[in-house]
Amino acid sequence: MLPWTRAPRARRTPFAALLLAALALVVPTAATATAAPTASAPTSAQAATSRGWNDFSCKPSTAHPRPVVLVHGTFANSVDNWLVLAPYLVNRGYCVFSLDYGQLPGLPHIGGLGPIDASAGQLAVYVDRVLAATGAPEADLVGHSQGGMMPHYYLKFLGGAAKVNALVGIAPDNHGTTLLGLTGLLPYFPGLGHLITEKTPGLADQVAGSRFITGLTAGGDTVPGVRYTVIATRYDEVVTPYRTQYLDGPDVRNVLLQDLCPLSLSEHVAIGTIDRVAFHEVANALDPAHATPTTCLS
Repeated sequence: MLPWTRAPRARRTPFAALLLAALALVVPTAATATAAPTASAPTSAQAATSRGWNDFSCKPSTAHPRPVVLVHGTFANSVDNWLVLAPYLVNRGYCVFSLDYGQLPGLPHIGGLGPIDASAGQLAVYVDRVLAATGAPEADLVGHSQGGMMPHYYLKFLGGAAKVNALVGIAPDNHGTTLLGLTGLLPYFPGLGHLITEKTPGLADQVAGSRFITGLTAGGDTVPGVRYTVIATRYDEVVTPYRTQYLDGPDVRNVLLQDLCPLSLSEHVAIGTIDRVAFHEVANALDPAHATPTTCLS
């Protein structure tokens, strides 16, 4: 148990509200996700298929032989995180799929709040389903925020390394986050850590130094046989410090968005939801043999 989870419950303080509001920035706001009717299981599948992805009759081409599985971030779902990137990849000839994971009881439209190890189990089941439908021996994973970090558990501990060729993380909290230093204040607000851990374990797991992050990173960042790409932005206000997103190990490429386009002001949400420069780099990571330079005009 983390030190800040041992304190008794206390009424939520203004800081608690501030912290939870800041955590909600991990992807488009929870209110937006809740309001979107496309987030429920049947409707999201229909919405995605109508836009060209989550089509389980899709067969990978010779040019793009692996299906791409998109893994959303905290407070998001299989549709709202990917309204731009999924069609972008479909138009380039990929079979593209996305899953919902980490929902809590009573919150069917909002994902990424459950324990991350359990969410990784959901990813494992979904990848098996995609591989069975497409006939491909391996998939490529692209994740935003928690969706770029959570697959590491699948790769390391659930046999995913044998089924995944590449993992592309867009603003992933690979080593947890300090949330601009706010998480360091948790010990000074008794009960808040317990509240987060009990009610939203997926948030507590993402705090830098948490038991989950410590176990995930023990023994190194990567596993053999998987290619890794991290695409980060200097202006990330959620996964901080932004350099903690980078991975260390063989077959790793760490990319800073502003090195590709110095004019970019994209922060944590934009880089994973609407940034075409970042998405061009995703396409390069999925098909490095045919990569083209990524610039502000990409």
